[in-house]
Amino acid sequence: MNEIVDLSRLQFAITAMYHFLFVPLTLGMTGLLVIMESLYVITDNPLYKDMTKFWGKLFGINFALGVTTGITLEFQFGTNWAYYSHYVGDIFGAPLAIEGMMAFFLESTFIGLFFFGWDRLTKSKHLLATVLMAIGTNLSALWILIANGWMQNPVGSKFNYLTMRMELVDFWAVLFNPVAQVKFAHTVSAGYVTGSMFVLSISAWYLLKKRHTEFAKKSFRVAAIFGFISICSVTVFGDESGVHVYETQPSKMAAMESMWETDKAPAPFNVAVLANEDKQKNDFALQIPWAMGLLATHSMTKTIPGILEIRAKNRQRVKSGIKAIIALEALRKEPKNPLLKKQFELYQKDLGFGLLLKKYTKDIRLATPKMIDQAAHDTVPLVTPLFWSFRLMVGLGFAMLVLFGLATWYAIKDQLVNKRWLLHWSLWFLLVPWVCCEIGWFVAEYGRQPWTIYGILPTHLSVSTISIESLYGSLGGFIAFYSLLFIVEIYLMIKFVRQGPLLAGSH
Repeated sequence: MNEIVDLSRLQFAITAMYHFLFVPLTLGMTGLLVIMESLYVITDNPLYKDMTKFWGKLFGINFALGVTTGITLEFQFGTNWAYYSHYVGDIFGAPLAIEGMMAFFLESTFIGLFFFGWDRLTKSKHLLATVLMAIGTNLSALWILIANGWMQNPVGSKFNYLTMRMELVDFWAVLFNPVAQVKFAHTVSAGYVTGSMFVLSISAWYLLKKRHTEFAKKSFRVAAIFGFISICSVTVFGDESGVHVYETQPSKMAAMESMWETDKAPAPFNVAVLANEDKQKNDFALQIPWAMGLLATHSMTKTIPGILEIRAKNRQRVKSGIKAIIALEALRKEPKNPLLKKQFELYQKDLGFGLLLKKYTKDIRLATPKMIDQAAHDTVPLVTPLFWSFRLMVGLGFAMLVLFGLATWYAIKDQLVNKRWLLHWSLWFLLVPWVCCEIGWFVAEYGRQPWTIYGILPTHLSVSTISIESLYGSLGGFIAFYSLLFIVEIYLMIKFVRQGPLLAGSH
């Protein structure tokens, strides 16, 4: 069973992270296309039209492959995660259905007008189509992130003991879930950074090669300014996201910061550590006093619980969860018994913690103290991968902040041609936003473990009843298919970048 869980997680991780290679560039490019075409409509300068068409061509290649990989991703909820779909489908499925019916069709419709409407629409109407295309893309991201935000912070829902499923009780609570809203702003801003870096890097390459100089300088300027604003937004919303993690997922926060003990408020920030998972302590820690408390809680008095305290509390919740499961089994036999219903409701909030024991015993009544300890231990993910991946993401993010700041300054002063070091730096950082985006999703998803729905449904109970052979077969098929798509993407991108903007105003 553990192998099925591990393979299902691996397959979903590969397909999800591969799909997210295309998503941030799609988000970022739509924003840039709106800016470029707006400049064309305002100034009537044909060079801005050339910019919109050229970068739009690269956007179209990326969008097509993003759609292809996204469709196969959603199918896995039915094939590999059937019990998850059964247990929370009423809630999780709603935003995904809205995304398909509203956002995706809006996005797809106006993408067609963007590419084929240049000679059929007036300038202002074509700009409107581009704006609506961008809105559709952002709405698509919104509904998907609302679904993911609910997995991180399951509000507006309640467990129904008659149907043995989670059911939606407050759609507006799910929609305005603060975790989802901040996640949306943070993710979309990261997409804008990715699109900006893409344009910035390719424009820098043109300038280094002394090709399409005016085209490249204007593209560089737009990307630099938009990128600088976006990276500042990423920083602000990333900070806000950290506050929500502190409030809703203390185990993730403690693991990200390698906080074993609960320090007196405000807690210090661990710049670098050597975490000892076995002894549950840091063998070495370089700290900045007070910084973690101020960043995570925005206060001087709030305490951040450490891993040992969290595990101790969760051990009690696992024991309470045992009582919840026993009460639920009795209530299922006598669903109209008010005393049994009252007893179940007393322990219901810890039902998910009791389910963690199903990994170690089929009959939770037979759970030993060692099993309970192990279940409580599982409630905090491994420290080292979360701690260092988070710091790598933040470090690269600040490096991009400096790069976009310098790029904006020299672009406005029209000194790019003489700043070859800046152009080389811009080119070398082409892939950095993708690295940060992938790390960000790793921190978000791995940090939620051992849950698919935080505090409610453990990952090991979410999988389908499926054979090992079929998992290996589908995993191999996905890897082969996605590798082929990746080759096609890279080939087409390089081909059109080398070809350059072969239009009237681009030289």
